[in-house]
Amino acid sequence: MQWTGLNELREKFLSFMESKGCLRLPSFPLIPKDDNSLLLINSGMAPMKKYFTGEVTPPRKRVTTCQKCIRTPDIEEVGITDRHGTYFEMLGNFSFGDYFKREATAWAWEFFTEVLEIPKEKLYVSVYQEDDEAFDIWTKEVGVEESHMVRLGKADNFWEHGSGPCGPCSEIYYDRGENHGCGSPDCKVGCECDRFMEVWNLVFTQFDNDGNNNYTPLANPNIDTGMGLERLACVMQGVDNLFLVDTVQNTMKHISSIVGVNYGEDDKKDISLRVITDHIRSTTFMIGDGVMPSNEGRGYVLRRLLRRAARHGRILGYNKPFLFEVADTVIKDNEGAYPELRDKRDFIVKLIEVEEENFGKTIDQGLQLLEELIVKAESKILSGDDAFKLNDTFGFPIDLIKEIVGEKGMSVDIDRFTSLLKEQKKRSRDARKNAGADAWISESTDLTDICKTEFTGYKYTMSEAKVAAIVKDGQRVETLLEGENGIVILDKTPFYAESGGQVGDTGMIVNDNIALVVNDTTKDPSGIFLHSVSVDKGMLQIGDVVEAEIDSNKRMNITRNHTAAHLLQAALRELLGTHVEQAGQLVSDDYFRFDFTHFEALTADEISKVEAIVNEKIFAQLDVISEEMGIDEAKKMGAMMLFGEKYGDRVRVVNAGDFSIEFCGGTHVKNTSHIGLFKIKSESSVASGVRRIEAVTGQGVLNYLDSALYVVNRCTDALKINNPKELVQGAIRIAEELKAKEKKIDELNKKLAQNATQDLFKNAQRYKGVRIISVAINDAPTDTLRDICSRATDNKPMTVIVLAGISGDKVTFICGCGKDAIAHGLKAGNIVKQVAQIAGGNGGGKPNMAMAGAKDVSKVDDAIIGAESIIKSMIDELGIE
Repeated sequence: MQWTGLNELREKFLSFMESKGCLRLPSFPLIPKDDNSLLLINSGMAPMKKYFTGEVTPPRKRVTTCQKCIRTPDIEEVGITDRHGTYFEMLGNFSFGDYFKREATAWAWEFFTEVLEIPKEKLYVSVYQEDDEAFDIWTKEVGVEESHMVRLGKADNFWEHGSGPCGPCSEIYYDRGENHGCGSPDCKVGCECDRFMEVWNLVFTQFDNDGNNNYTPLANPNIDTGMGLERLACVMQGVDNLFLVDTVQNTMKHISSIVGVNYGEDDKKDISLRVITDHIRSTTFMIGDGVMPSNEGRGYVLRRLLRRAARHGRILGYNKPFLFEVADTVIKDNEGAYPELRDKRDFIVKLIEVEEENFGKTIDQGLQLLEELIVKAESKILSGDDAFKLNDTFGFPIDLIKEIVGEKGMSVDIDRFTSLLKEQKKRSRDARKNAGADAWISESTDLTDICKTEFTGYKYTMSEAKVAAIVKDGQRVETLLEGENGIVILDKTPFYAESGGQVGDTGMIVNDNIALVVNDTTKDPSGIFLHSVSVDKGMLQIGDVVEAEIDSNKRMNITRNHTAAHLLQAALRELLGTHVEQAGQLVSDDYFRFDFTHFEALTADEISKVEAIVNEKIFAQLDVISEEMGIDEAKKMGAMMLFGEKYGDRVRVVNAGDFSIEFCGGTHVKNTSHIGLFKIKSESSVASGVRRIEAVTGQGVLNYLDSALYVVNRCTDALKINNPKELVQGAIRIAEELKAKEKKIDELNKKLAQNATQDLFKNAQRYKGVRIISVAINDAPTDTLRDICSRATDNKPMTVIVLAGISGDKVTFICGCGKDAIAHGLKAGNIVKQVAQIAGGNGGGKPNMAMAGAKDVSKVDDAIIGAESIIKSMIDELGIE
């Protein structure tokens, strides 16, 4: 048994399983594909569930992987103990109805004892207490001593999750020695102490549970094994925990060199080092697989991990961004097994740096506020309102708030926080109504007997086809009558189904007796194309032979936009850098929208240069070649993959004159000259680190220019300018004239304020040494009211003034207190709040100047009269003489 590095262990395992006939698959991305039950992949078998259920045919019946995994249920424990981590790799070998117990157990033992040369006396095996077959295989065929075998109950050695496939499992343990044990003479596998460490779990999926614990044997049992790579590395490197494994230590040492703190010298500082080490590993891999920071879902997990790590950097006394530097070490240690990290290096590092900088702008202020709230808290509970403010204003994830107050022995009013968060989300949803659409088919619609649709639309705009199925109101039907709407499924179709951001085709489905308008086209996960139709004439029946014809003009505009989107991405990468990646797109017939990773707004000059590059490629008449090929061949060509996407062995590649080469299943022009022209309409931000460009091509450019020219002509008419070229100078002239007039108005208002102030003092009341002024002024700008207040209190420091400005149906109250009045305890904020409430308003502010709004204009006079009483009452309460 020799010391073996983590990267070498990974390769040894995968190579060994390949020698047993297993197909080595690359790790699936951390973002689950077609699985809404998971935020992030958290086990080796999670991305292969559909292989086990039979929904998808696996590429081979024998498979092996090393799967990247993220688990966050115990995130608060990460760092506090050295056992917990959010990122890990899971080694596994799988059988989909092929080999079973004999092979799985024999291979596991061979790998441990012959490949890794782990002493047999150090290994123990557990089996399910009723699984005599497994016990006999281990002892009589594999050769494990019975003294090293343990039978455990259902809770430990039987894998199941409700109804469905399930089965017993067998676990291999490593004996770390008596020095890790509890000292009990009964210490053995299953003991709660640290002596016996579970390393490999072999699941024998051989039963189907009907949900009532009735088990029937599966016709084709499966094998699902899982072994934590870091845990295996602990065994092979003779270390106690994952933070001492070689590659993890490299990351921690880099952190230590930056913050100036060494691991193992201080228990509290060790916690922070473990937190940062784990979280930067997780976030580097998450970003590499396409997770973007946000306030929801997996994006929230990413942001939470980054901000928790950043806070622990501050706990160690380091207040500058540094995580982005450490990400480089994570990338270098793992790029051999995960080349996507190297490919995305610039983007990963930049995104982490931007997130650190953004959080750094608010974290110190937020931490200070949180400390003040903790001190002021009358109970051991931080209010939900305060927690929401920290979350909404300062970007503190609620879990981070809970963790910080928990360190002070407090908790958070989560119910109130959740209520406020729901209100905020409801407001957001209400603001973006129209976003959804009813499902085309219901979950109960059974299409399992329908074959995958043959798509002919790459070559043809019209195809003869046969009606394979009809769906109406979510149910399969035999006919669709004139005037009815439904879903039509054909055996083949030229209609492109919405995917990859490209909208679905529209058109007609006809024969001599029927005419259907196709309003949209999409497809289900199994590749069945769904045509949303309205029957214009006749009656459609299953089996009818029809002609399916797309709207060719609309398709041509879509293809122009789609190819232009490819040219745009290439141009952005050429101009801005290779960190630019597609982060989403919408390709329609009238425009296209392209979201990309970048961290600042494009300048006018950059937008102009991007347009120039794209149009240059259009005018260069580059041939656009779309062809299907093996994925390895596509990668050799340098074809760009969609961020975080998982591809099969065969892919479609679109090559525009070698300037742009991308994996893409969409429709494209044959030559860039067919695009005509390209014009960017707008550039904006859609999320942290994501920008959006909206652009038009071909006829869309002409339409855009016509609209712009219409606006120009209207402006020239309004400004009485004959030549449009003089429009800019005319606009500048008008702006300067308005500025001069505003200056003159400001000067006049100041004179009016000065005169008004003198008049106000003439009518002022004196009460116990305090000069009180309260008056309403119609149509006075707020700035003028403030100026009057300032002049009054500056001239007479023992003055309190309340003014009401009335403009239409709006009322503004302003209160000012002179410095002597403030010294005696009078505060403008308290006064204006009570005055405004008389008129149905509210407000507040600083002791010297405060403002409030009100809705009831009819109560303004009452409020102004009441102001005197309010001020006098306060003077009496303060004992001013």
